[in-house]
Amino acid sequence: MSTEYGADQIQVLEGLEAVRKRPGMYIGSTSSRGLHHLVYEIVDNSVDEALAGFCDEIEVVINKDNSITVSDNGRGIPVGINSKKGITGVEMVFTILHAGGKFGGGGYKVSGGLHGVGASVVNALSVWLEVTIFTGGKVYKQRYERGKVVYPLKEIGTCEEEKTGTVVQFLPDGEIFKETTVFEYDILKQRLREMAFLTRGLKIILIDDREEKLRRKEFHYEGGIQEFVQYLNKSKTPLYPEIFYCEGQKDHIFVEVSLQHNDSYTENSYGFVNNISTPDGGTHMEGFKRALTKTINEYARQNKLLKDSEANLSGEDIREGLTAIVSVKLENPQFEGQTKQKLGNSEARAAVDSILSEKMTYFLEQNPSVAKIICEKSILSQRAREAARKARDLTRRKTALEGMALPGKLADCSDKDPKNCEIYIVEGDSAGGSAKTARSRATQAILPLRGKILNVEKARMDRIYGNAEIKAMITAFGTGIHEDFDISKLRYHKIIIMTDADVDGAHISTLLLTFLYRFMPELIRQGYVYLAQPPLYKVERNKKIWYAYTDEELSQILQEIGRDNSNKIQRYKGLGEMDAEQLWETTMDPAKRILLRVSMDEDSTSELDLTFTTLMGDKVEPRRDFIEENARFVQNLDI
Repeated sequence: MSTEYGADQIQVLEGLEAVRKRPGMYIGSTSSRGLHHLVYEIVDNSVDEALAGFCDEIEVVINKDNSITVSDNGRGIPVGINSKKGITGVEMVFTILHAGGKFGGGGYKVSGGLHGVGASVVNALSVWLEVTIFTGGKVYKQRYERGKVVYPLKEIGTCEEEKTGTVVQFLPDGEIFKETTVFEYDILKQRLREMAFLTRGLKIILIDDREEKLRRKEFHYEGGIQEFVQYLNKSKTPLYPEIFYCEGQKDHIFVEVSLQHNDSYTENSYGFVNNISTPDGGTHMEGFKRALTKTINEYARQNKLLKDSEANLSGEDIREGLTAIVSVKLENPQFEGQTKQKLGNSEARAAVDSILSEKMTYFLEQNPSVAKIICEKSILSQRAREAARKARDLTRRKTALEGMALPGKLADCSDKDPKNCEIYIVEGDSAGGSAKTARSRATQAILPLRGKILNVEKARMDRIYGNAEIKAMITAFGTGIHEDFDISKLRYHKIIIMTDADVDGAHISTLLLTFLYRFMPELIRQGYVYLAQPPLYKVERNKKIWYAYTDEELSQILQEIGRDNSNKIQRYKGLGEMDAEQLWETTMDPAKRILLRVSMDEDSTSELDLTFTTLMGDKVEPRRDFIEENARFVQNLDI
């Protein structure tokens, strides 16, 4: 192997070559999430036109060939020649990184696109991309293939003088997106709905033309983020009818805040900057939390709802059961990375703090009954938090790594390197017994749970810390939970939920995932959580055995071996029906088993929260609607 290192070994990637070489740097990943991010980048450009006041309708179509078409009625990308580059504005936008009207040139005052790489990156990562522009009574078109110009921008016809807009159609490149190039309607639906909520008055239409029956969804919210809060609270019971809303401007930063408390114990506060979700928060969320905590405490003191001898309410107390949207729009947002996870502008903190403090104080004074409800819920939360603190201190007095006895029911593995270790969370003592016999003792730990764990969606922290099954998991994992969580102390790099393949098993899995998502989300975020896939059927014929994990697989097996009376087909109703050898062979042997890794789409965390609330909350109607809407995914097979 050559060790020579000179000037000739230094490579220069021209144009969009760098994007194709390292796509993850620009869109986060080349998985399903990165694939859908391509759509968001193009739609963001159309939304920028809406924010500037030149566009009020966007249409997104998933075409039969799985290409995407995004159309808007904005001004249309400039078709003139750029004097510095000598090419059209269209070609600059789609072929040059960091080119756009978002860098102080007067094109846009605010924009979701920070680096001006969106359109060019989509172009680079597509087999082909075509852009059509309507402006000045003329229609222009240009085509690219894998980022390179096929033909220069050309005039292809005429249109009404008043018609303007841009149409972008692209087909993702399977050489880049090896995992999948198939767009999911529901993922796009969730993100586009969010965009419409955040841009008051903008109409966004999503069409899926791939199925025999065309699917179409229209999003249009004149109430903006107030309607967003109402939508997120639909599976909960609001504590008061009013949805607080305020807006204002300070230091050229436009701020909108809307909030409402509900009867749950979970906070769902979401921040957006120029319509871009910031799941890791940032300065705007810091300003929001500071203003809310300060204002509620001042009101509670002044109105004697909080005694002089009592401690101030914490921000956590006040935000229990809160649904809130914080949206800021500013000219030069400073994000951490192209994926825009966290805002860094210090002036955003001061702007949100100032505007919310003033408007919230006025709201509380004008609505004393609402103010009393908020304060009383916060005080109850404070008392429960103190009880939870005492329970938590008992749980964390000595962590598992510091010598605290592990749960008695845990059959631990002998290997102590977390990278080699996995823990099976098993439903029931019977299945737990089989799993303990079947396992590889060196690397596989077994923790059987008795029955269904506490539904954390309906419980305060003191009850959660007092639950024996949850305490057993906390101790076994070693990370602690909530504010005590420390991923570096994780004892197993695979946490595998193994339940029966029936309705009860699915319910238990959902309860466990709800707990992990609410209190240990980093385990899911970093890919440590899995679902075991036990077989649904055992097929025996002439002393040969086949296992089927799906109805389709069973049908395929029967088609291959023949359908007659000599087949013995067993539908497994639970893990306990399998002996240790069968359980190892089908579900626990790393060489043969099927595991599903649990992931979370952070491009739409509000929808993820809503799904958990819908499935695990108190309200029946939203859950019934969810089941009816998704019933078509349930598959049955008559044997």
